[in-house]
Amino acid sequence: KALAPLAETRLDGAGRRCHSPTTLSELARLYQAHPEARLLAGGTDLALEVTQQHRRLETLIYLGNLPELRGVTVHADGIEIGAATPLADCAAALAADYPDFGILLQRFASLQIRNQGTLGGNIGNASPIGDSPPLLLALGARLLLRQGERLRELPLDDFFLDYRKTALEPGEFIQAVRVPRAHEGLVFRAFKVSKRLDDDISAVCAAFVLELEQDRIAAVRIAYGGMAATPKRASHCEQALLGQPWTRDSVERAVQALAEDFAPLSDFRASREYRLLTAQNLLRKCHLETTQPALATRVTAHV
Repeated sequence: KALAPLAETRLDGAGRRCHSPTTLSELARLYQAHPEARLLAGGTDLALEVTQQHRRLETLIYLGNLPELRGVTVHADGIEIGAATPLADCAAALAADYPDFGILLQRFASLQIRNQGTLGGNIGNASPIGDSPPLLLALGARLLLRQGERLRELPLDDFFLDYRKTALEPGEFIQAVRVPRAHEGLVFRAFKVSKRLDDDISAVCAAFVLELEQDRIAAVRIAYGGMAATPKRASHCEQALLGQPWTRDSVERAVQALAEDFAPLSDFRASREYRLLTAQNLLRKCHLETTQPALATRVTAHV
């Protein structure tokens, strides 16, 4: 800590450079001046481009000396998380409102990666198999984005455009993630399917948000990872459920609608057939767990 820089620093070598701003204003100015730069937070994903793909990263902007980008603030109506907050530091606040979010984060990669990797990085890299985006999509999270001195708020629904492509403009970065608080009557379930309990990437990740009024579905948001080029909501499935009774027959109609929402690819993690059937079965699981609690199963990692 005694060696922490007191002002913006810069390292140059072999034609490459790394900036280390200490205020949000410095970061905003630097990123506008160097929109081609790569933002380095936890580095758990970015470092793989060097170690596995042997890429040369010409310009880096390091975010580790920006306390304004770290931390969790719980308000009456929302949870605001700085984009550079390590995933391990997000867990308690999210789990307090959404226990399934806490359980999933216990299975996010490994403890070392959760201590280093950040929530903003997990969103910003726009991976179709990132674990947090499906949950945040289902919860209706919003992003606070900054470009220079301009701030704008964007629903996460509008952030992912295509494979590894987002709505971020040149020189714009994620400043914070805003998650609505839980409220009475809201049901939230999230499931991760992978080959190993620990340190594995999802084949399918699913999140379900329901609001029931007299056993009818008054509101519903369903999102999946691993099923498309981006994390994505299941709009046809949602429409099949909206206004319907929360019964097995309604669920079975919605299960069939998932085939209209997704045409997943086959890869070394899972075949397209496996992914679609798993996505359908996770909706069935959500229904069973919320209507017959004795059937609920949870696999947790003890840290």
